Amino acid sequence: MASLVLPEEARRAAEVIKQADIVIGIPSYNNERTIAHVVRAAYAGLAKYFPQLTAVVVNSDGGSTDATREAVISARVEDSHLLLLDTPLGGAHRLSFPYHGVPGKGSAFRLVFQLASTLGAKACAVVDSDLRSITPEWIDLLVRPVLFAGYDFVAPYYQRHKYDGTITNSIVYPLTRSLYGLSVRQPIGGEFGISARLVSRYLERDVWDTDVARYGIDIWMTTVAIAEGFRVCQSFLGAKLHDAKDPSSDLSAMLHQVVGSVFTLMQEYEPVWWEREGARPVEVFGFRFDVGLDPINVDVARMARAFERGCEELGEVWALALTPDTLARLRALGRGCRLGQPLHVDNELWTRVVYEFACAYRRQPISRGHLMRSLTPLYLARVASFVIETQQMGPAEVETEIENLCLAFEQQKPYLRTQWNGKSGGAPPVRPEREVVTP
Repeated sequence: MASLVLPEEARRAAEVIKQADIVIGIPSYNNERTIAHVVRAAYAGLAKYFPQLTAVVVNSDGGSTDATREAVISARVEDSHLLLLDTPLGGAHRLSFPYHGVPGKGSAFRLVFQLASTLGAKACAVVDSDLRSITPEWIDLLVRPVLFAGYDFVAPYYQRHKYDGTITNSIVYPLTRSLYGLSVRQPIGGEFGISARLVSRYLERDVWDTDVARYGIDIWMTTVAIAEGFRVCQSFLGAKLHDAKDPSSDLSAMLHQVVGSVFTLMQEYEPVWWEREGARPVEVFGFRFDVGLDPINVDVARMARAFERGCEELGEVWALALTPDTLARLRALGRGCRLGQPLHVDNELWTRVVYEFACAYRRQPISRGHLMRSLTPLYLARVASFVIETQQMGPAEVETEIENLCLAFEQQKPYLRTQWNGKSGGAPPVRPEREVVTP
């Protein structure tokens, strides 16, 4: 296991606290406006649902220049405002520390996990610091399956606007599901519950000084849990209300970082996904209900223009990743776009684009930056197509369309295997001895 070298301030706090059953981690960077609400919800959830357990709420801060850390320490929940069936043994400890290491959410999580391990926590949960919709019930739903149902990893299950989370809906969810055979709906959701066993596994991995720690920690955590055989479930948290963005705005950095991490993990876990077919459902805890959602305006014309420019300027880069047939079909769409025809990137074509990019990412490590940047206009074309086709649909119908995309990814997995080994198919990879953790 990686050395548990806590920052001095955190080490002294751990010596005072000595032990905790639950650790709630809140990573932050300049979240003064929202983090006090998140802290209060976490504190209230612990007091209401786990009154007989000791707990710590820790803010792992990335060097905020506003009053984020002060907001954490000063946040208060009046006990008289809570309806408690049991009197808490004591209020949760509330801590705020700057993390050390490479800038990014992963380093913030590492500090949380190190503290949880040092305190011998039985369960750990992490939640984003910009949430407006978090309630005390979220803490119960993220922690209880770990403490009382034997799960190692609790992924969030949200109700989101149909155009929120387009990177998840169009790439990360269908690709992760088809690769590893589990239907985890929000693999990069941001809120997770984690067992002590899985915390130990995360800490012993040598990723904390890599780009994964900067950009891809959510999908890395999810993939490790699924691919290495830990027990995985989901909890329905209701709406995720945060600072959502128009998918046509500049999400390119997030796209490159998250999808690049998925492609990197495909290489590490090749022996696992190679053998898996289809996808099985994952148990969902919590009461499902409909909620109001913030509207999201989408600029389809802007996305179409980005795709047109890509067709004009990125042909050589796309040729490094795409087969001649796929490239020809995309260029035909670009010509139609210039003539005013609505974009239609069907499921089969989009699946091939993603699979071919994943294979090119593996084959051409030197060109990965160019490849990932060139994926942006193709992603925007797919999102524009999706918006055009679903603008009159309700949430249930849209979810059916996403399900159909997932099925397309699963059905074309043999094509991925063929492309992965340079169109020759080849033999299945040899599974390393230390690959799957037996629950």
